[in-house]
Amino acid sequence: MNKQDRGVMGLPCSLGPSRLRNKEEQDEESTGVLRVRVEESVFNVDRAILGQSCEYFRALFRSGMKDSQLNEFHLQGGLKARGFLIAMAVSRGESPVILDPDEIVEAAECAAFLQVDVLVQHLIDILDTDNCILLYHTSAVYGLWRLFHSAAVYICDAYTDLQDAIETLPEELISYVESLTPASFVALGTHSPSMKILQDCYRTVFYLDEKPGVWKYLTDLPTEASTSMAGVAVVDNRLYIIGGVRGVSKETVDLSFCYNTETNTWSVFDGPQQSRYDFTLVGHDGHLYAIGGEFDKRIMSSVEVCDVSTGAWRFCKHAPRSVAAAASAVARRRIFVCFWKPPDTTDVYEYAPKNDDWTLITTMVKPQSYGHCMVAHGDNLYVMRNGPCDDFLRCLMDCYNITTGQWTAMPGHYVNSRGALFTAMVRGSSAFTVNRNLTLEYVICGDKWKPRRQMTGFPKSGSLWTCLLRLPKNIHTQQEGDAVEALEMDANLESVEDDLKEAIHPT
Repeated sequence: MNKQDRGVMGLPCSLGPSRLRNKEEQDEESTGVLRVRVEESVFNVDRAILGQSCEYFRALFRSGMKDSQLNEFHLQGGLKARGFLIAMAVSRGESPVILDPDEIVEAAECAAFLQVDVLVQHLIDILDTDNCILLYHTSAVYGLWRLFHSAAVYICDAYTDLQDAIETLPEELISYVESLTPASFVALGTHSPSMKILQDCYRTVFYLDEKPGVWKYLTDLPTEASTSMAGVAVVDNRLYIIGGVRGVSKETVDLSFCYNTETNTWSVFDGPQQSRYDFTLVGHDGHLYAIGGEFDKRIMSSVEVCDVSTGAWRFCKHAPRSVAAAASAVARRRIFVCFWKPPDTTDVYEYAPKNDDWTLITTMVKPQSYGHCMVAHGDNLYVMRNGPCDDFLRCLMDCYNITTGQWTAMPGHYVNSRGALFTAMVRGSSAFTVNRNLTLEYVICGDKWKPRRQMTGFPKSGSLWTCLLRLPKNIHTQQEGDAVEALEMDANLESVEDDLKEAIHPT
């Protein structure tokens, strides 16, 4: 092979004799198999997959250069065969498990050099407390800035668990993590719309200040918003409250409300086209999915999606069967929903937005298997269900791994007094639950949830909605300013009242 035929990372080259082809041959080759050599390994790869998933090859194929017409390539420049193999697996839609630190580095290197966006996303998906420090440092070295930021956010959220490892990072990387704010545990009670002439002090959204372990005021609900049988979800760090009902008559609220954490303001837009309440609302990838629910005493299977950038709703494929208040979770950017068949069967379906299709993933058959709540951690789904003898105060928990397809029964009971496990949120490797009596943080480790610390319970009674929001760093300053402003308004009001009294009853 002469020097002209030998390629490096900048320009792949032929392993064998090059063969120029006319346009018809090139079109035929675009769906053919290419031989790609990395180190001493040779891979047969579908050209279409390379063009779709890899910016490096896509640019090469479109360049019209001589090298774009070759059917054999040699990738040099330090790439490792294992990294390329992982990249191709992810490009085919697989989700390979990457545990070895060297493989993680090699995969990141390949993602950077060949510009494989789907591999970058996969590395973001597998972030955990074991690999986030390595991925953070590696992404900084190779300039994978989306992965860099995602890893920094993960480290920020799991700072307590990672404190010793963080100290090994360069100072500038530590500073970036510390410039971020961890996600806050947010809770709100169940309320019907308020009357504008009344000040309802209970219609308040609170966040957990973890250092003192107490709940603090965040914002008030809009007067027309209902959290009774509504849908509550977070998309792009904004809180959405969709629909709900007014009073015992269950008159639907056909409006949607959005809370912007940065501006501390609410906005209003249209609700779903089909009036509904007691439905499942899932926030995912810039969209809200309203699944099932009830209307006019009829449980439905219809599904709608809202693009939050436009506020427009449209119908999707119906759910497999009618369902109300179904437990749901998003794991590895995949949407999962529990469908209960009384009394002992729970079907877990996946909804794939890309294909607008529902797929039965697994079935759990356990006594009283009704899933009160489902949360995701990594590639695990945790389903909280009734305990022995229909006991919903002592929940049992089962774990389903979406990668292995295996169920695991979690040992022990999980106290559900006053609904503490009817809602739970996962941040890093912690799970937060709350009721009126206590707020409890668990550490998700191995085959169990281990209680870590207990904090003050939620200050209001009734059912709760919870979520995670990343609040501005100056949230405390803002609230202190609001409190001072409120005191000044009260003082001014008292001064005006004194002036009026003096005017009416002069001394």
